[in-house]
Amino acid sequence: MADKTFLTWPFFEERHRALAEDLEAWCASHLSAVDHSDTDAACRALVAGLGEAGFLRLSAVEPEGGAGLDVRSLCLIRETLARHDGLADFAFAMQGLGTGAISLFGTPEQKRRWLTQTRAGAAISAFALTEPEAGSDVAASTLSAVEDGDHFVLNGEKTWISNGGIADIYTLFARTGEGPGARGLSAFVVPAGLAGFEVVERLEVIAPHPLGRLRFTDCRIPKDALLGERGQGFKIAMSVLDVFRSTVAAAALGFARRALDEALTRVTTRQVQGAPLFDLQMVQGHIADMALDVDAAALLVYRAAWAKDSGAPRVTREAAMAKLFATDQAQQVIDRAVQLHGGDGVRKGQKVEELYRDIRALRIYEGASDVQRVVIARQALGMHQGG
Repeated sequence: MADKTFLTWPFFEERHRALAEDLEAWCASHLSAVDHSDTDAACRALVAGLGEAGFLRLSAVEPEGGAGLDVRSLCLIRETLARHDGLADFAFAMQGLGTGAISLFGTPEQKRRWLTQTRAGAAISAFALTEPEAGSDVAASTLSAVEDGDHFVLNGEKTWISNGGIADIYTLFARTGEGPGARGLSAFVVPAGLAGFEVVERLEVIAPHPLGRLRFTDCRIPKDALLGERGQGFKIAMSVLDVFRSTVAAAALGFARRALDEALTRVTTRQVQGAPLFDLQMVQGHIADMALDVDAAALLVYRAAWAKDSGAPRVTREAAMAKLFATDQAQQVIDRAVQLHGGDGVRKGQKVEELYRDIRALRIYEGASDVQRVVIARQALGMHQGG
C-alpha cells in the first residue's frame, strides 16, 4: 500500500486530503480494468469517466468566475492517477494543459464556450506548441498566422502533439510577426475539423499515447480565436508551463511510488535460500534509496505547488527543480524495481515493465531534463546577482 503520510504535511488543507481519498476510491473501482488495446478509445473513455466523476472540474477554472487553478489539487490528482494507471494520468493532464491558456488568459466568452465542455469530459483538449524544428526552443516556432480581414490564416506544422488526432480543441501557438523570436508569437484556440487543418501522421511511442503531427494549409480561424493579446504567445506558453510543469513531477512521483510498492511486495514474498529477498542487506540498501528518492521528490513537488497556490507570481525555479529531480529519480527508482524483479521485471505485462516505459517520456516533454538544468542555473545566478 502506498505511503499516504505525506498528506499530513503542512502543504495541504483538509480539502486536499478529502480529494485524495475520493480519487483513491474512484481509481480502485474504475481503473483496474482499463483496456489499453485501443489507446484512442481508452483515452476518450477515461476523459468521459473523469468528467462524470467530477474530477475534471479541477483541470480548469470555473467558466463563470470563482476560484483559480489549485496546483496542489492538480498534483495530487496526477500523482494518484499515475500510481494506478499511466494512461489515466495522461487523459487528465491533457485536459488541464490543453486548456491552461484559456484558464489563464481566455475571455469570459472563451471560457464559457470551451471550459464548460472540457471540465465535463464532453470535449478533449490539446496543447500544440512543438514543431519539427522547434522543440525546446519555442521562440524558433515558424507556423504562421497571417491576419486577413476578420480572420487569421494558419500555415505550417506542429508535431509530437498529445491528443493529436482525438482532440476537439487545440491551444495553438503561431507566429504573428510583432517582433523576432519570442516577441512574435501569439496563442489561439482552434477547434478540430476546420478546412485546411489535418492530422497527417500518428506517432507511436514506447508507452502508447495519442500523439500526432498536425498540418495547417490556408486554415482560416476567426479573430476571436486569439487568446490574450497579439505577441503574448511566448508569455502565455511559459505561464501555462509554470503551472503545469509541477504536475509532470507529480506524475513521476506517482510512478515512483508504485514502483516502490511493487518492489516491496516482490522482496518480501520472493524467497532466496529459504529467506525473503528483503533479508539481504544489499536489497535493503536499494529499498532505502528508493524510499529516500520518493520522499525528496514529494517535498520538491508540493513545495512548488504550495508556492504557486500561495500567490507566487512565478515558480519557474521551484517547478524546474521539482520536474528535474522527480522525473530523473523516478527513472532510477523504477530501474531498481525492475532489477529487484529479475527476469520478471522485463516481462511484458508486469507492472514494473509498464512503469519502465511510462516514465521515460516525462524526462523529455514540457522541458527536457537538461533544459531544466539551464533554467535552474540561470535562476540561481539571477538570485546571486540580485542579492
